Amino acid sequence: MRFAKLLVVPMFTVLYSGLSGVQPSSPAQQTASTVTDLRLPLKNGSIRFAVIGDNGTGDASERRIADEMQLYWTAVKYDFVTMDGDNIYGGHSPKDFSQKFEMPYKVLLDENVKFFACLGNHDDPGLEENYKPFNMGGNRYYTFRKGNVQFFVLDSNYMDPPQLAWLEDKLKNSDAKWKIAYFHHPMFTSAKFHGPDLDLRNQLMPLFSKYGVNVVLSGHEHVYERVKPQSGIYLFVLGNSGQLRANNIRKPNDQDIVGFDTDRTFMVVEIADNDLYFQTVAGSGQTIDSGDLKLQASGTK
Repeated sequence: MRFAKLLVVPMFTVLYSGLSGVQPSSPAQQTASTVTDLRLPLKNGSIRFAVIGDNGTGDASERRIADEMQLYWTAVKYDFVTMDGDNIYGGHSPKDFSQKFEMPYKVLLDENVKFFACLGNHDDPGLEENYKPFNMGGNRYYTFRKGNVQFFVLDSNYMDPPQLAWLEDKLKNSDAKWKIAYFHHPMFTSAKFHGPDLDLRNQLMPLFSKYGVNVVLSGHEHVYERVKPQSGIYLFVLGNSGQLRANNIRKPNDQDIVGFDTDRTFMVVEIADNDLYFQTVAGSGQTIDSGDLKLQASGTK
């Protein structure tokens, strides 16, 4: 289990909210391109969001994924984006927040698409918790709800007893049809660089199984994986929206349904009643995974 290097919140807060004066990385693409391989049904009243992880490099690779995200937003009109951690690599000055977040995603931010961040090992807790566009509300961990979907956003750097008690209370009292947890370090992965966090698995899986968590999203490994369900829970690793660790997934392995480690990716998700539709898109524009996941029956997790 990883532990945060800094747990003391600085005496100041970061309130960067002015996004004026920055430009999207390639606005021409937004008018010249259309999505030709959309695999979401776009049902009335559905919950739609995108997923990114380990994105905050500020380089051309992050901007390329941001361009594809903008393109898919024109077709899907997703309302928000979940972030699997390592939101800002390196320095955390106002210039860094601008170059590594505000500029790449300016088109989405201007359309009032909300980003909901969790903390990775490269993040600065005191600054990012209080950075308004990350919507963390000054908290290391938090929950939010969209329709019949509740999200539980955890700090896997420091899974202390207060956080576990908070999580159990929130899960126990949730009446959401879909419960989705996301945090940085993966409990299950076939990537070689870090591997799975077994301490985290032992702490969280009993709670997730007991209280009916349906989906878990993580980053940290700079690859994409759709892991075989564990205890009936759907698991994804998506940590390559900016960083990439090429050819890092063990091959063969008996754990991944799909593994992809040769390009960056992001995912778009649509939840409608008892179905979760997803489509994972590479920086090239190629769809590398998609599917329809059914709401698990009570007692299968």
